[in-house]
Amino acid sequence: MLVLAAVLICGYGYAETELAVRGALPPGFAPRWAAAAALPLAGHLAVRRFAPYADPLILPLATLLSGLGLVLVHRLDIAYAAHYRSAAAAPGQMTWCAIAMAVFAAAVAVFRDHRRLQRYPYLTITVGLVLLMAPAFSPGDVYGAKRWVFIGPLSFQPGEFVKIVIVVFFAGYLTLRRDALALSGRRVMGLYLPRGRQLGPVAAVWMLSLLVLVFERDLGTSLIFFGLFVIMLYAATERTSWVLCGVLLFAVGAFVVGSFEPHVHGRVVAWLHPMDIYLPPAQRPAGLVSDQAAQALFSFGSGGMLGSGLGQGHPELIGFAGRSDFILTTVGEELGLTGVTVVLLLYALLAERGLRTAVTVTDPFGKLLAAGLATSLVLQVFVVAGGVTGLIPLTGKALPFLAQGGSSMVANWLLVALLIKVSDTARRPAPATATDPSAAQTQLVRT
Repeated sequence: MLVLAAVLICGYGYAETELAVRGALPPGFAPRWAAAAALPLAGHLAVRRFAPYADPLILPLATLLSGLGLVLVHRLDIAYAAHYRSAAAAPGQMTWCAIAMAVFAAAVAVFRDHRRLQRYPYLTITVGLVLLMAPAFSPGDVYGAKRWVFIGPLSFQPGEFVKIVIVVFFAGYLTLRRDALALSGRRVMGLYLPRGRQLGPVAAVWMLSLLVLVFERDLGTSLIFFGLFVIMLYAATERTSWVLCGVLLFAVGAFVVGSFEPHVHGRVVAWLHPMDIYLPPAQRPAGLVSDQAAQALFSFGSGGMLGSGLGQGHPELIGFAGRSDFILTTVGEELGLTGVTVVLLLYALLAERGLRTAVTVTDPFGKLLAAGLATSLVLQVFVVAGGVTGLIPLTGKALPFLAQGGSSMVANWLLVALLIKVSDTARRPAPATATDPSAAQTQLVRT
């Protein structure tokens, strides 16, 4: 019923957009809606067959967010076609949703036990490092960042899959090293500071995140990668000193790289002085070249509490990034503060179900795996939403489920599949104790 409710809400949003812009439903509305509704229902059947005890809210929440993303991409297609004559992106996004649902169903069926992922830590980290560094060797960049790998006419973002691979490795590594990381260290001013031998892995991850920031100019992936490790380290050891060391290391690295790397420095300048783009060119701060940060603030401000309504705003003013990291500004303009709050609450609820799974599951690896997957989702939402609202510098990452992008869609549905498998293990009832016939006969003789 929850999946059907999510499908109905998304179908209503699509119909409302068409009625607001064109005054009538498009031809073939019912078959399109039925085809789109079949995807999450097929995913539901896969969950019922292979993970019957899974958390009942995870799949409906992911379905609702993905459906809202399709509605928003279709809304932006209409605006972009009228002003820029650009091709429609919604059909391609629908295709990627179908592929993502197939990957989701296959993962739910194949991963019978999530603990098997713990067996191959070195293979996992090798794959993760290759994916993480692959864009640095890819020719050219897109919008100033090396985030894509091009294979002929196709392209994908390895960083979207790296977050899952890294979570699996961190969960396995911290499960084995938790006692050494938690019990060793020196007490200084009330805090247990780690020794140099235990600080080595943190320093290595810090250096790797800085290399990503320098060579790929990808602030979002670097922040998610390092933040994920520090949070999982705290979850495994319950040591506040690890969080303090992590925050200090990242602050120092981000300040140094942001001061000298031109692309990252430009994003920091746009964050600090978004409105200066409207000054004469000679008076603008060095490195400020885009008005997207300012247009995003105008978009949120014009939306007010309830927004202008789907199809009644001007999301095309954001420019080329309206379908990716700036898609949240369309929510703010046309659905208002209420719509943005609802979307953020959907993400928060999805992360809460992941953290609840981490509390419920009994094996240490499953706890860290579920906590890491939920944390990676929260971190990505934070860096994207914080960037477009002016809380932090822009990162260029895609908003999970909502933004256009095949890599992001497939990776996030794979994340959902892993959460569902862990929650199925956590909620599965314990097998009944088998009775011993000989014991019953002995008791009968004694009686």
